[in-house]
Amino acid sequence: MKNGTVSRRCACRNPETGKPYGAKCPKSSSSRHGIWYAIQELVPRQDNSRRRFRRGGFTTAADAKEELAKVIALMAIPEKDDPTGQLAISDLLEACAAAKEPLPDYEETLRRFKTGQTLNSKITVGEWLDRWLAGRKRLRVTGYKRYECDVRVHLKPHLGDLRLDKLRVHHVDTMFDSINEANILIQEQNAQRRAVQTELKSIPNRGAENRARRKWLRSQLDQLPPFRRITGLNTQPHIKATGRAALNVAIAQQVLSPFNPFEHVELLPGTKPKALIWTDERIARWRETGRKPSPVMVWTPEQTAVFLNFVSEDRLYMFWRIVAFRGTRRGETCGARWEDLSAAQRSLTIATQLVQDGWEVLEGAPKTDSGIRLLALDNETFDGLQAHKLRQERERAEWGDAWQDTGRIFTQEDGSLLHPGKVSDLFERLVEAAGLPPIRLHDLRHVAATLMLAAGVDIKVVSDTLGHSDTRITRDIYQSVLDDLARDAAEKVAQLVPHARPQLSAVPDDSEAKARTIPQMRPPTRPTDDPEQKSA
Repeated sequence: MKNGTVSRRCACRNPETGKPYGAKCPKSSSSRHGIWYAIQELVPRQDNSRRRFRRGGFTTAADAKEELAKVIALMAIPEKDDPTGQLAISDLLEACAAAKEPLPDYEETLRRFKTGQTLNSKITVGEWLDRWLAGRKRLRVTGYKRYECDVRVHLKPHLGDLRLDKLRVHHVDTMFDSINEANILIQEQNAQRRAVQTELKSIPNRGAENRARRKWLRSQLDQLPPFRRITGLNTQPHIKATGRAALNVAIAQQVLSPFNPFEHVELLPGTKPKALIWTDERIARWRETGRKPSPVMVWTPEQTAVFLNFVSEDRLYMFWRIVAFRGTRRGETCGARWEDLSAAQRSLTIATQLVQDGWEVLEGAPKTDSGIRLLALDNETFDGLQAHKLRQERERAEWGDAWQDTGRIFTQEDGSLLHPGKVSDLFERLVEAAGLPPIRLHDLRHVAATLMLAAGVDIKVVSDTLGHSDTRITRDIYQSVLDDLARDAAEKVAQLVPHARPQLSAVPDDSEAKARTIPQMRPPTRPTDDPEQKSA
């Protein structure tokens, strides 16, 4: 390819005609007159159209020649028999000229070219995150949605405008500092809104003065922001993991140098919610405050029996029973198929699940590879499923041609798919009607784990039944439950060994009046729209 040229152009105009003088300018004889340009022919585009690098604004020919020399040096990086490399360098120079940016550094461009990295180092974090997300769509819907939410809500607003190759640890630290500062503001605004709501509820709607006060309080509520959830310390590691995963792909594709700022960010320690059993003391405290001791609460075997007895005539009784005894996830139970039920082995294979995408219901694989598993069924559960099948056949006959044959074990009355969100809502109403302390439908899965642990089932079997990939996950979640079981075992061991016991001090006469009584279970009070009062 021919070497480029430098040329001078005059911007003077003939005052009489208003047209440029061009080469006829009276001042063209002066070497300092006009603007100098560096021009270099580039490799044709992929469609074979011609293009060139052209840059002006130089006051001397020497400056223009220096710029041209840099262009020629960059174009000499690829070998003559490397058309792909020559095309990439020409693309880089064309983009540089169009954006009116300085020429890229020769040494940095040479390093990137030799290591196979992208030559355009101007890509921003936001542009890379969009490109990375586009390649994640093969993931499960829930996994992709989590990545997309982290990118849209946190990563792009805080880091999106930074150049990818300029991203440093302190930028990521600043993002998490901003998130924690926003959390403080959100909590303050939530507290203000909660205080106004509390006062509004305390004022009766009688009397002109009270009505005026209530009207003013409602206007204050309209001006306050709605209740919002904070980005808690347990959520922030997920944001960090998303950023780390995105940059690891950039490193693997040699878009970025092998340094991932997210790897070196230290977050404030969070605490994972532990499963707690609804003891009498915790029920009493819940009745007083309306707050659950932990986001993850578990019924005792007796409380579970109360619930199952209460729903024994419900058409989804076997749904609740399988979750309570076998610990299946909500989507796995909704997605269970008759073809996965084995009469010979008296077992149910978990091979698919129904998940929500917004409010739309989609079918997908279980949450993890370990979620694909075989569940042994007790005789009563298996016989109950056979009775459930007969009921479903009667419903099919009643609906006739309107029946939807989905092949699912648990369906709507017309055979259509169960909506996981509607099932959760139904469960909450049943728990309230049964007069039991509140748990989520997912907590019924924790009840299954508690029942197995209380029955002395090995932790490895419990982990496999729940579909956990490692027994450490099971122990982390149920450590508090294991502690309660350990104390119960210690009491049983002490009762097995007969021995002389010291005489206890006399109990006061009024001990019976002061003795703690088991509180009567009442339906939970419906919380407000305050997310801090909702279960996790």
